[in-house]
Amino acid sequence: FIFYIYFFIIYVKMLSYFIFSYTFNKIKEQIDMDIHNIYARDLPDLWFQAVHDILDHGRRFVIDRGSYEGQTRLEYDYFSGHVKHPGTDPLIPDIPPACGIPNPVEHDYIYGGPGYDRAYIEYLMSARKEPGESYTYGERLTKVPLSGDKLSWWETGNTEIVDKREVDGTVVFEEDGRLYLNQIEWVIDTYKKFGERNNQLVLQIAHPSDLTLLDPPCLRSIDTRIQDNTLHFFVYFRSWDLWNGFPANLAAIQNLKEYMAGEIAVEDGQMIVESKGLHLYGYAEDLAKLRCLRT
Repeated sequence: FIFYIYFFIIYVKMLSYFIFSYTFNKIKEQIDMDIHNIYARDLPDLWFQAVHDILDHGRRFVIDRGSYEGQTRLEYDYFSGHVKHPGTDPLIPDIPPACGIPNPVEHDYIYGGPGYDRAYIEYLMSARKEPGESYTYGERLTKVPLSGDKLSWWETGNTEIVDKREVDGTVVFEEDGRLYLNQIEWVIDTYKKFGERNNQLVLQIAHPSDLTLLDPPCLRSIDTRIQDNTLHFFVYFRSWDLWNGFPANLAAIQNLKEYMAGEIAVEDGQMIVESKGLHLYGYAEDLAKLRCLRT
């Protein structure tokens, strides 16, 4: 009889331990941030893996503010993707005909063509801004006004603080009496003049005052590094539409990287992309399931 009592006590303790352990792990899963990492061969491979995995690892929630406010979306807690050969063509997603769905990104949307007034590459690499646009990535990258303290230090030649360069019309240019900086050309020029090992050269899209915008830029920065005579990009988006925006953005950013590598005379390299807001909107979830052959 004593043996059975002892056995029962041990059983209850073990059962309590397993219940506690299971409950603790479930709570931990809900609290912990899930850092989702993908290693991909090329851009279409990265897109497919990200679409496939978000169906299992994305959290579903209602959008409190921003695009599609009030609707639901799946979103990674944090996403990191490492692309070994981002320059491998084609750059846009691979959609087998059997899926019966259109490609989320058309070739002509990236490079220009019938039906498109502006190629997406132009949106990224030129200062053109249409009425009603609060910003474009291209304007932020290629037409940055020098103002405030930086302009004062520039005008007084305070070379202990600023790297004052010639107003050459390309790297630094004047328009309507104001000085502007082209970040893309500045980074190219700096690498060519001073060499490869430099941790300062970040292409920056975000401004602190963007907090006042109802639709602030999703792309925040493109960090750069030249290593082993090869240019690599490190891209960060605050929020990122996985179905359409992700592949279009990366195709254009890859073209930018190829241009810069050519101008610097180095090889085109890898890409690491990150976001704390890579998501799939509700309207695209069924399309994602069709592409991944899931019901």
